[in-house]
Amino acid sequence: MQPIVHYQQIVSDYFTNTTIEKEPVNLYRPVHYILSLGGKRMRPVLTLMAADIFGADCREALPAAIAVEMFHNFSLVHDDIMDDAPLRRGNQTVHEKWNLNTGILSGDAMLILAYQYFEEYEPLIFRSLAKLFSKTALEVCEGQQWDVDFEQRNDVTEPEYLKMIEYKTAVLVGAAMKMGAIVAETSEENCNLIYDFGLNLGIAFQLQDDYLDAFGDPATFGKQIGGDIIENKKTYLYLKALAHSNDFEKQNLIQWFSVQPEDHADKVVAVKNIFRHTGADAATKQAIEEYTYKAFATLEKLDISDDKKALLKNFGESLMQRNV
Repeated sequence: MQPIVHYQQIVSDYFTNTTIEKEPVNLYRPVHYILSLGGKRMRPVLTLMAADIFGADCREALPAAIAVEMFHNFSLVHDDIMDDAPLRRGNQTVHEKWNLNTGILSGDAMLILAYQYFEEYEPLIFRSLAKLFSKTALEVCEGQQWDVDFEQRNDVTEPEYLKMIEYKTAVLVGAAMKMGAIVAETSEENCNLIYDFGLNLGIAFQLQDDYLDAFGDPATFGKQIGGDIIENKKTYLYLKALAHSNDFEKQNLIQWFSVQPEDHADKVVAVKNIFRHTGADAATKQAIEEYTYKAFATLEKLDISDDKKALLKNFGESLMQRNV
């Protein structure tokens, strides 16, 4: 297993050296744009890493890794439209830079492009990858719909929320790792265990994303701070605050999440204060830690060397210390 930067460089070099812009330019230029914004590219890195861990040349997993990154960015383009988000990775979102129709159509193209990368594999591996990808893609859509539905509900439960983020975010992390294992042709047990590792790490990652959305540094987070609050999203922070608030705080919180003021600043400040006073911020940090350690427990069952398990654990720990 190589350092994370090694896998990141492979993915970065691919996008640097591969031309996605072609006719019609208004379809493909936005695709090139969103992919060029980079980010940590955690998901394709996980695909390459998993292939390496299970004994394959990580470059054999590059088509699958690019498919994962293409799909992830497709989902971001459409999520940003649904959330009316102005920023992505500190830059204009696709629908803001172009227009709504371009964002929808270019996103659709990215979903189709993602599938095409699996065509580079022989039939048995292609079938396994495509089957996993189809299942995962549909689950991501289901998770996104739950996320939208929850905005209009005042009775969202903690288990419902955790299931939503599992589908919307974590299943793709698990699938990214399992795809690398499939390419490496390791055992079915190893494939399933590395999926579980990625799934739990993905839940921790999303919980941390929720936390950073409220309490992150605007200079490093790359997205609008307080975006979830503005959109009335029933995040883990919200649910924990609701569960541990007094009557006054509860009524305030429910009231703030029932309005969309023209100036969002006061709403964001007030809700963040409630999150702090009820201990929702600390409870969210604790949940992040619990899911991270649940992922680490899965590593012990993997049929790989102890040094590889340690490297995976180090990666998980570094991921949970991010501020972006």
